[in-house]
Amino acid sequence: MAEQQDRQEVSLEWIREQLSGFGDLEYKVLAVPSGEVTLLYIKSLTDGQSISRNVVVPFYEMGSPEAYYNYIADYPGSEEATDGASALDLLLNGHACIGWQEKLCFFDAVRAEISGIRETITESISQGPSDALTESLAVNLNQIRRRYQSSELKMEFTIIGNVSKTKVAVLYDESRVDHNVLAELKEKLDTLKLDVLQAAGELEKYISSDKLRIFPKTIVTERPDRVVFNLAEGKVAVLLDTTGYAIVLPSIFNDFFTAMDDKIHLPFVGRFLKMLRILGVAMTLWLPALYIAFTSYNPEIVRVQIALLIGGSRATVPYPSFVEVILMMIMMEFLTEASLRLPRAIGPTATTVGGLILGQAATAAGLIGNIMIILVSVVAISNFLIPLNMMSFSIRVLKYFFVIAAAVLGLVGVVVCVVGFTMYLCSQRSFGQPYFKMFFLDTLGTNLKKKSGGQ
Repeated sequence: MAEQQDRQEVSLEWIREQLSGFGDLEYKVLAVPSGEVTLLYIKSLTDGQSISRNVVVPFYEMGSPEAYYNYIADYPGSEEATDGASALDLLLNGHACIGWQEKLCFFDAVRAEISGIRETITESISQGPSDALTESLAVNLNQIRRRYQSSELKMEFTIIGNVSKTKVAVLYDESRVDHNVLAELKEKLDTLKLDVLQAAGELEKYISSDKLRIFPKTIVTERPDRVVFNLAEGKVAVLLDTTGYAIVLPSIFNDFFTAMDDKIHLPFVGRFLKMLRILGVAMTLWLPALYIAFTSYNPEIVRVQIALLIGGSRATVPYPSFVEVILMMIMMEFLTEASLRLPRAIGPTATTVGGLILGQAATAAGLIGNIMIILVSVVAISNFLIPLNMMSFSIRVLKYFFVIAAAVLGLVGVVVCVVGFTMYLCSQRSFGQPYFKMFFLDTLGTNLKKKSGGQ
């Protein structure tokens, strides 16, 4: 069918036949004494005011169909279709077709229903710019261009999706980018075969080389300042139309614990806050597992007072510590998901009250120990310290591996998990870059470059 459209001679009659089932297809004839032109467009995709102001009114003011057609053909954004497939694509993309004496010209009158620039929601900071990316690719490119005013910033566009026809922009600094990374990304985008593409996270899943990965290897962000910062570091940014998020690659493990506040604070303060986030991740992963190990397998490791305290709090609990931890962790997952899905007006209140009532009632009934309530609260708070949601979700899942290992092998299982996941991180690559490269090595390399004059 596509090949037949490519060979089809373009005409208004053929286009109307192909779009015969479109209830919002508008066909008009504009006539003056010296001649007439035909106008064809899809009302739901085009801007009626733009068509009235730039297409209809100039025709009657000029009075000459030939001069009018030349005016439309020379108008910025106008295109001419050479085959049937391109003609249909232009109409479905929001162009209006103007026909005169077997000639067709497509006027760009696309209507983009988008929300205005809003404040960031998932990556809030205490100081610095608060504007977020929007659903419009043109607006997002404008935000980035205003912040990155360099002639080295290059943009390349492609279309992905046989049905959605999603416009994708690839941004990079020509003088700083790793061209091997850029070539690998372009190859993956060119070979990607999809029908519908609507979200940046969806594209991130397809361009990743490791389909069974545990940790994200690209950053999905809503902040234009984060995109600009990473472009200046030689990374590549991928922006999609119709979504308010961008993909930044390659990304290493350390990048997911960097908030944009860290670039504003004093260096010592920024590093301290980053270490707090890493400590929070360690507590999220290890505390439930260590509780099981010290309670059921290795109570001799902790002080006698602590062992007696844990034993006293669990005196009325009728099941092993493993079951206690799993129940409370799953309940906390329920509360977290409910806070995300409930309406904003009642979400925080419902989850807070529900958590307090359930925790107090479970403790009073002797089903859960007091120490377990404290531990689960610390784990939940620590998990929210991670600035980027994709890594936060991965850590939420990963802690169950540690819990299962501790339930089977005790403290030995926790140690085996720590060693195993460290080896896993060291073996991973993000578009050829070592994934577990530590930030102090990056700083050392930067300082050496400065001392050597950038050579």
